[in-house]
Amino acid sequence: MKIKLKNITILFLIGLTFIAYSASVGNAQRLTDSTRIMTQNFAEDIHSYSNPKEVRVRHVDLDWMVLFDKKILQGTATLTVERAANAQNAPLILDTRDLRIEKTEASSDGKIFTQTEFQLGAADKILGAPLTVQLPANAKSVRVSYSTSPAASGLQWLEPSQTAGKKRSFMFSQAQAIHARSFIPLQDSPQVRVTYSARVRTPKNLLAVMSAEGNSQNNNARNGDYRFHMTKPIPSYLIAIAVGDLQFRSLGKRTGVYTEPAMIEKAAFELADTEKMVEATEKLYGAYRWGRYDILVLPPSFPFGGMENPMLTFATPTILAGDKSLVSLVAHELAHSWSGNLVTNATWRDFWLNEGFTTYLERRIIEAVYGQPRREMEATLGRNSLEEEMASMATRDQILHVDLKGRDPDEGFTGVPYEKGALFLRYLEETFGREKFDNFVRGYFDSHAFQSITTANFVDYLNRNLITANPQMAKRVSIEDWIYQPGLPANAPQPASEVFVKIEVQAKNYTSGKTAANKIQTRPWTTQEWLHFLKSLPQDLGVKRMAELDRAFNLTNRGNSEIAFQWLMMSIKNNYAVAYPRLEEFLTTIGRRKFVRPLFAELAKTPEGTKRAVAIYTKARSGYHPITQASVDEILKWKNQ
Repeated sequence: MKIKLKNITILFLIGLTFIAYSASVGNAQRLTDSTRIMTQNFAEDIHSYSNPKEVRVRHVDLDWMVLFDKKILQGTATLTVERAANAQNAPLILDTRDLRIEKTEASSDGKIFTQTEFQLGAADKILGAPLTVQLPANAKSVRVSYSTSPAASGLQWLEPSQTAGKKRSFMFSQAQAIHARSFIPLQDSPQVRVTYSARVRTPKNLLAVMSAEGNSQNNNARNGDYRFHMTKPIPSYLIAIAVGDLQFRSLGKRTGVYTEPAMIEKAAFELADTEKMVEATEKLYGAYRWGRYDILVLPPSFPFGGMENPMLTFATPTILAGDKSLVSLVAHELAHSWSGNLVTNATWRDFWLNEGFTTYLERRIIEAVYGQPRREMEATLGRNSLEEEMASMATRDQILHVDLKGRDPDEGFTGVPYEKGALFLRYLEETFGREKFDNFVRGYFDSHAFQSITTANFVDYLNRNLITANPQMAKRVSIEDWIYQPGLPANAPQPASEVFVKIEVQAKNYTSGKTAANKIQTRPWTTQEWLHFLKSLPQDLGVKRMAELDRAFNLTNRGNSEIAFQWLMMSIKNNYAVAYPRLEEFLTTIGRRKFVRPLFAELAKTPEGTKRAVAIYTKARSGYHPITQASVDEILKWKNQ
């Protein structure tokens, strides 16, 4: 192509102008972002010592040695910081728990560091200890050299015998709610979002994975020296690591599963629909913004069903039922990629914004992939479970915007933020119509992407974008009753399942003597149907009836964790001694707090049960995660044993 010299000159000048303009716009955008960041209206976070209004951490760079022999992480955390204009002399205050701080250093350029003074404050049982670092005037980075405690609340170190393969050690983290401070000195508040990078050195026969980019490359290398990058700002509780004898299996173009080799086939079968779930959620709520979505199936001591660490959900092996009947947990953790990870609760009293939205989304995903009847069954079980839990719950804990002052935020992890929050959102859907509500939710995620918000922020957005826009329907909505009052409003949705109605008839016929146990029609019952049947039976069923059901359906030896848990709870209440060996086996091989805590609590209601509980816990405690240990210690008053 021929171009005249005059035209070249013009093009050159236009190019220079464009470059200058682009640079100007880029600088202006960076200034705008910086100004917005530093003028963020931080809420009061009673669970953090940090001072982000004055000095805010923007990036965390980790360099760790994973020392299995000492059960510690040892290395450095280099924090990139920004100071508010009116706080040029302020120190940096970080959250820590049981960390051994060796030294702190500061740098103006991120390359040359000089030692600076620090003070580690008195430790609080719940909050840990504040780490105050004095900052030179021009400091932009702080490097903390430290090591964790072998008893760090956010880490669990497993001996080979405690893993599926029985050959190699395993370590994993669990940072939610405020356990990140037990393995990283940082501003451990969900409203302080950071990017992070990490170098992790492990024994060469083990693979490290994190909630970040790099897992695929590291899986190919497997050289004991791994690097990771999370380029999107996340709250501290989503920083996660696991190290073990791990194998990977692809589930789709952007989904896969990691687990120990002994479980890889079972896990891959159970989680085969993960890619379908991602696609279904995108159709409802917009693009998945995190790149890959992989799942790590952990050893059975993992204290929760799942943890929504971005790009790498951590999951309990108790979901591997063999029939995909428990994969709603995957739908739940995937939904967190929008509600929780993308839009996050600013403080732990706003936890319902994470879990209420996620439980609502979970059921919408289940409906899209498995059908509306499955959604209604799970929603019915959820509401029934909530009502049962609230019947013995203090009124202060029945409130969505819960008051956690003076308490561990883990105490807020009840069914209320999950199920009451989901019912509130379902009520809004039913009131305003699914189409309008879906548009509202999608707009909510888009407008608050990568932000942490309070309940007040949500209420303001709800009023402006849904309620005032639909004044006639809005008259039916009482935000006060749903968010700030205990219990369920009288007009709370009541999910209904035709399948469950038929099951209730069978349960009634059995308890009334019309139907013998071996004549109950149970094929092809799902987990949800079995649970509803068992929960429809009287609490005081009696040993004779328990034995009849056991002979007919072998319930004591069921491998499905949800069914086994429900049966074992009934066995304790009815003193069904035949199930006690299975109870001990269950409690000594599974550390999921959802199961462990209620079983020990039920045992502890009688002197004989307490004696049995103590005997079992003595065997099981060392295999439990510190979070689970803390829950059961309180139930059994373990320090007094």
